[in-house]
Amino acid sequence: MEFTCKDFKVGKCEGEKLVHGETIPLVLQPPTHGKRDVESLLEALGRNKEWFEEMIIKNSAVLLRGFEVKNAQEFNDIVEVFGWGTYGTWALPPGRTYTREFGQLMKDLSLIPPPEGGETPFVPSFRVTERMMEEFPKFVEELDQKGLRYTFTALSKDDKSSMRGRGWEDAFGTSDPAEAERRAKALGMDMEWLPNGGVKTILGPRSLTRVFDGRKGRRMWFNTHGGNARKGAEFSHNGGRN
Repeated sequence: MEFTCKDFKVGKCEGEKLVHGETIPLVLQPPTHGKRDVESLLEALGRNKEWFEEMIIKNSAVLLRGFEVKNAQEFNDIVEVFGWGTYGTWALPPGRTYTREFGQLMKDLSLIPPPEGGETPFVPSFRVTERMMEEFPKFVEELDQKGLRYTFTALSKDDKSSMRGRGWEDAFGTSDPAEAERRAKALGMDMEWLPNGGVKTILGPRSLTRVFDGRKGRRMWFNTHGGNARKGAEFSHNGGRN
């Protein structure tokens, strides 16, 4: 798909990459100096909503640069042009691959330019899958076939001395055990109450990669596989809390 929008001009940024013939990220700038204000940007996006979303899929990321977006409210106005909604963090754990509902896009705003340089690293998840398939094809196919199980242990009460010390009441947003079980079930989790008053949740098996509609049939790296490998099979963090 060629660039055919008169409301933007294409720019460049340090570190951009050419992947499968597409520039990542696609840098869009005002067509003229007089079109830098946020009102002009909102009008341009409103006229080109479908095209802009196609560019996000085509190039994996779009960087709007040179526009005078001064605060979070103006950034929110941009988001609302598309009806994208906002990112929520209620679900346990916060990693979105654990949940049945998750955001389709990430939106970021930089209000304070760095004194020098500045980088926001990211990688298209389909490229992670491609590289893993190049280097560890058997590993990827085996885990995709067998799936991954995720476990999370919530304490009986919050432990503020630990970064992973959330109690189950805080994690599930309720002090009612029955309601906590209902919410865990809604997320597709099995739940086990522990003798110490904490709770262990198990989710899965979930495949290692996932193909989303409208994403060119690409296999996205969609998991939170990580931690410290033991005997090639066990993974854990922080004393087994997850």
